Amino acid sequence: MNRYSIWVMEFAHVPEYHLSGLIYGAHNQGFRRLPYCYVVIKGEGRIALVDAGYNHKAYGEVLANTYGVRNWHAPRKVLAEIGLTPEDVQTVFITHAHFDHMGNIEDFPNAKFYIQERELSKWVWAMSLERRFRWLMLGIDPGDILRAVDLARQGRLVCVNGDKEGALPGIDLHAAFDTHTWASMWVTVKDDGRSWVFAGDLAYTYENLRGQDPEDPQYVPIGLATGSQVNLIQTTEEMVKAAGGDCTRVIPPHEERLGKMYPSRITAANLRITELALAPGEPSRV
Repeated sequence: MNRYSIWVMEFAHVPEYHLSGLIYGAHNQGFRRLPYCYVVIKGEGRIALVDAGYNHKAYGEVLANTYGVRNWHAPRKVLAEIGLTPEDVQTVFITHAHFDHMGNIEDFPNAKFYIQERELSKWVWAMSLERRFRWLMLGIDPGDILRAVDLARQGRLVCVNGDKEGALPGIDLHAAFDTHTWASMWVTVKDDGRSWVFAGDLAYTYENLRGQDPEDPQYVPIGLATGSQVNLIQTTEEMVKAAGGDCTRVIPPHEERLGKMYPSRITAANLRITELALAPGEPSRV
């Protein structure tokens, strides 16, 4: 029996994203639609998110325009499709500090946020470097880092040092140091005797988990790593093992094909809702 209801909620997208940015070495192989999503986990009187999206204003808007993001919608409109408000959210697990994952923390006023301590401290270090090192700041809004520090002042920040079991019942956090970012984090949810794995940006697409040849599967890392591609591949192995070897239980939130793998619908705002699991008594939202 499912303990939690789980949805992947699209809030924006990039119409055409270079495939080489998603799959390492996939040069001149075209483009793919790239949804921007966060994950909603609801059950046992709790509402949690994996990541918070971004706010389409100030430098967040500048970054979004740089990457060609379209059709952004605020959490209030997105969450209303499953009967929730931003104020309902009690916990947010930040997989990493890129703008499209941590850039909207101010829209969840009642939530406590979990992030790897090394993720914050290393971005502060990177911000302190001279301008010629600015490549390291790709995808980072320095204002988001400051807002995360202010959460600590408010008593609403939990800095995790490595893996953490039982962040919520059945929900564990796993560190992935020096991979996509300094300290990315993936999340497992034990439900119905098996685990869901929420990969953040440690996997963009299912080709990262199994390659492009079904007859000869292999791990192919994502196209962007602040850290090591070897570390990314080793983390991919850990995620797939945590899912019992079933790649379809590893959820890359940027994967457009989730909508074909699980029950989904497109809202009036042209945003996709993908329904992974329903707890007893929870009506389907798709």
